[in-house]
Amino acid sequence: MLNDIKNDATKRMQKSVDTLKAELMKLRTGRANAALLDHVRVDYYGSEVPISQAASVTVEDARTITITPWEKNLVGAIEKAILTSDLGLTPNTAGTTIRIVMPPLTEERRRDLTKVVRHEAEGAKVAIRNVRRDANQAIKDLEKSKQISTDDVKRGETEIQKLTDQFVAKVDETASAKEKELLSM
Repeated sequence: MLNDIKNDATKRMQKSVDTLKAELMKLRTGRANAALLDHVRVDYYGSEVPISQAASVTVEDARTITITPWEKNLVGAIEKAILTSDLGLTPNTAGTTIRIVMPPLTEERRRDLTKVVRHEAEGAKVAIRNVRRDANQAIKDLEKSKQISTDDVKRGETEIQKLTDQFVAKVDETASAKEKELLSM
């Protein structure tokens, strides 16, 4: 029973870390990254699909993303989707190829982005602490129903706290790596 609670907590905490990583991938760092466009959706025959399902997205060089639509008539829809996204990017079209040149970041913008990174990291930590609370509550519920002893409760809570510390450290590590990436360019 305790192992089930611990395994569930581990999975949920890992999801929080994965979500943080996904959110940080969306942050524009001035360096071209195909994952930057993952959340941008294109109208493809009446369905909203990610750009990667309607076109080939490649990184041409350190500052340029190249998008080649599968069909010619999608060029306008992809351009429109990029322009209306929250990325603040301007696509340049040459025939059927769309190029996005990543503008260099200003020092002020870098500082703003590090604040966003810290905010996202704090959100992930809160999610991890909520998982800890839920796991500890599940352990206490087992004690109330006399399925485990007081010693098992203490041991379980200690293990959950170790897990929490482990995942909070992962969040800090991920956030500091992203901050370093933002400030190093």
